[in-house]
Amino acid sequence: MYGYTGKILRTNLSTKQASIEALNEADAKKYLGGRGIAAKILFDELKPKIDPLGPSNKLVFVTGPLAATGFPLNSRWLVAGKSPLTGVWGEALCGGSFAVQLKKAGYDALIVEGCSDSPVHISISDDMVNFNEASHLWGKFTLETEIAIAHDLGLRERREDKPSVVCIGPAGERLVKFAAVMHTAHRAAGRTGLGAVMGSKKLKAISVQGTSKVPVADFEKLREMTKTVLTECRIDKTLVSFSNYGQAGFVDVLQEMGMLPTKNFQRGTFEGFEAISGRTMAETILKRKGTCSECPVACKREVEIKEGIYAPVNPDYGGPEYETVASLGSLLMISDLKAVSKENQLCNAYGLDTISAGVTIAWVMECYERGIITQSELDGIDAEWGSIASVLKLIE
Repeated sequence: MYGYTGKILRTNLSTKQASIEALNEADAKKYLGGRGIAAKILFDELKPKIDPLGPSNKLVFVTGPLAATGFPLNSRWLVAGKSPLTGVWGEALCGGSFAVQLKKAGYDALIVEGCSDSPVHISISDDMVNFNEASHLWGKFTLETEIAIAHDLGLRERREDKPSVVCIGPAGERLVKFAAVMHTAHRAAGRTGLGAVMGSKKLKAISVQGTSKVPVADFEKLREMTKTVLTECRIDKTLVSFSNYGQAGFVDVLQEMGMLPTKNFQRGTFEGFEAISGRTMAETILKRKGTCSECPVACKREVEIKEGIYAPVNPDYGGPEYETVASLGSLLMISDLKAVSKENQLCNAYGLDTISAGVTIAWVMECYERGIITQSELDGIDAEWGSIASVLKLIE
């Protein structure tokens, strides 16, 4: 099979055992890409009506057939399981380096099943799989976790690619139903609460690195197509805008269209939109542009704030994407980009999905405005629209 390693790694946290299974070629052709394979595995293996936070749930981490081939814009990975937030199919996608390293380690998919009695960190290096005791990592923020794992593995410093780490923060440990599976401390497989599933299994982190190559049917054709895509990335107006202003560059466009989420979706425009736009970010607090493995676009924002009431904001915790600028900015009537960046860092450190966090707080603010929720029910927090101090407390 070209584009696939042909292997699935199955790990059982209850028994601390790992096994390798063959990826069925017919399944790879019938069930398209990583999402299709994950759906097939979970449909076959999960029983109806299981508790999403019980030991019977499983997590499947999958890559696509172009991951680790060098073809640009294909470093995405997906994690799937039964969602504790919705009770049905749950999936979340993320970029970074995890898909490339999992594929180079020799696996198209990683299945995590069972439940550990104590915190555990699964480390994968090609065909070596270890279940490492991780009680010393439990309770740590995401960046602290990655730094500690690098130290545990004997590395001089933390890197984002070798090993590539996915982990949970305190939110996942405490089974918050919109906890994210975090990667590089600022990338999030954020939707549907699969970080809580990791927490229920006492799985603090997975680290992976590999050295193998992915088989390709026609390398010269692939290289020719790669050159075409790279050229397009340099001239396509949308991708150039992504590189210059990140996904927050959408703010201006959506404002003009009357579709910028504002005041818990009561409005479609926000007077303070310019202050939280990608252009303003690029001109003020942007420290550097980040990118995913095998991607030339560099749309990731990494911001830094050294002074003021919201300092410090660490660029290793990234910077707000469009969804975060909207959910923790305009949706809450907040037009302070430094404040939004602080909110973003808090969510990334705790391992919270920024979209769900912002939308939940917006709902609370509207309920507060309407007298449905009172200050006494919010532990004394005054949840007024635009109150940055209140939002920071509500995130925590």
